[in-house]
Amino acid sequence: MYNLGISCYYHDSAAALLKDGHVVAAVEEERFSRKKFDDDFPKMAIEWCLEEAKIEPSQIDSVGFYDKPVLKFERLLDNYISVAPRGLFSFLDTIPKWLHKRLWIKNEIEKTLKGFKGEIIFPEHHMSHAAHSFYTSPFEESAILNVDGVGEWSTTSFGFGKNNSIKLTNDIRWPHSLGLFYSAFTYFLGFQVNEGEYKLMGLASYGKPKYYDIILDKLIDVKKDGSIHLNMKYFAFTYDKVMTNEHFAKLFGILPRKKNEKMEQIHFDIGASAQKVLEDVLLKIVNHIYEKFPVKNLCLGGGVALNGVANYRLLKEGPFENIHIPPSPGDAGSAVGSAQYLYYIHKSQKRVIEKNTSKVISENVYVGPSYSDENIQEFLDSNNISYEKISKDLIPNRTAKLIADGNIVGWYQGKMEWGPRALGSRSILADPRKAEMKDILNEKIKHRESFRPFAPSIIEESVSEYFETDFPNPYMVMVVPIKKPEKIPAVTHIDGTGRLQSVNRGANPLYYDLIKEFEKITDVPVIINTSMNVMGEPIVNTPEQAYNMLKKTDMDFIVLGSYLVKK
Repeated sequence: MYNLGISCYYHDSAAALLKDGHVVAAVEEERFSRKKFDDDFPKMAIEWCLEEAKIEPSQIDSVGFYDKPVLKFERLLDNYISVAPRGLFSFLDTIPKWLHKRLWIKNEIEKTLKGFKGEIIFPEHHMSHAAHSFYTSPFEESAILNVDGVGEWSTTSFGFGKNNSIKLTNDIRWPHSLGLFYSAFTYFLGFQVNEGEYKLMGLASYGKPKYYDIILDKLIDVKKDGSIHLNMKYFAFTYDKVMTNEHFAKLFGILPRKKNEKMEQIHFDIGASAQKVLEDVLLKIVNHIYEKFPVKNLCLGGGVALNGVANYRLLKEGPFENIHIPPSPGDAGSAVGSAQYLYYIHKSQKRVIEKNTSKVISENVYVGPSYSDENIQEFLDSNNISYEKISKDLIPNRTAKLIADGNIVGWYQGKMEWGPRALGSRSILADPRKAEMKDILNEKIKHRESFRPFAPSIIEESVSEYFETDFPNPYMVMVVPIKKPEKIPAVTHIDGTGRLQSVNRGANPLYYDLIKEFEKITDVPVIINTSMNVMGEPIVNTPEQAYNMLKKTDMDFIVLGSYLVKK
């Protein structure tokens, strides 16, 4: 049985194809369109999924769309009526998009999938999040928490999953949103909403939570159970394209920071304050959930689950022994989630939990486009690009030596990762022992803000030696204190933490062996891993895009499959 899941029209458009409940193909539309965070209908992503599985639309049993457009449209109309006349310009911009396209998603699906005769199902937005987090977990039963900007009406929801069933029992509703609360600060500090939240998380470490009490006193009312009520006097997102208004600015005594405006200490302190409020509210929520569902396990979904700093606090200070977060907990991941909803809930198929950890990681992550050595050589030869072919068994050692010698190396191998993080397939790699490497990568490779940290990839067995945890983190979704910052200064953030990726050999043997070879040379089982893209662009997809990264940045080498190319 094939089930197709789709997410689009808000941000991070994507498609995913499941066969008998297993992910066989999943990819974001941006990887083809080259438009970062592309929100359009994922036509190219769908076409690739079908090509990858070698099936026709007629072979698809059912299609799931990640939310209920009619309910979302109802919420928009209700909102504009409640804030009228202030929301007129926003209304005139938004409503035509819905009337012309977004309400007719069923027609768009049928037009794209010519020959498809199955059902089109619309699970609720937070159910898609819940399905993705629970059905990718190793848990037979688990509490479930979703936190994002907004779905149809829900902004936060929780419930319980067991075997193949999920019930969401409680929610917080629009406009009182913890995700939009955090996005308001993202906007105020000069970053793009729905893409700059991770920047806010990074800069928060440079500040002190001096405005914590002001935020709790004026902006957000937090109850003991973690439920919240925003003071809408300070927020503009219900009636404007911006997130905050003049009252918000007056509260902090500064205007919203412009995109290229210099960062001052007050910006860092405001960011630190917002981050602490977010973490503390989440802790209250999970403690309340545990009172209702006193089990060992918690699954997290929604865009807020990408906040790795908060995630680690929930694991360390929260009541749950185990926390599972999928590699793509945001809206893109809901393409998988909606397809999982079809299979396990709508079709009532039996859930069999895979015990092989390596297989689980592979199926959750390495499910995107790939190019064979033949494809790569054809590209190199046709463009008269010089290269050296290396046998597969020698690639890890050769690459490790290059990195240990101070070179910055592109790593383009196998199937592309699913989700927003490069996890060892489309990565830029460097030596974490050299403190200056962080600034070199930010300035000369990524072309991004100097405060942005880089992630350490570490072999799974060595996690507890270098980090204050023994909890596997294959999807890079937790920021954890580092035990030996002096050994890996380039991946040690200003607060002594790192967003670690534990590398399982069974899931990605070539990448694991590379890090192992680096350890043999340097006695350090860690390398810097950052996505192969520059600021404002999606992660590379094709060999040509990867080679262009080498040409337009200060990367020294790139390993394209079995081919080593020097700048």
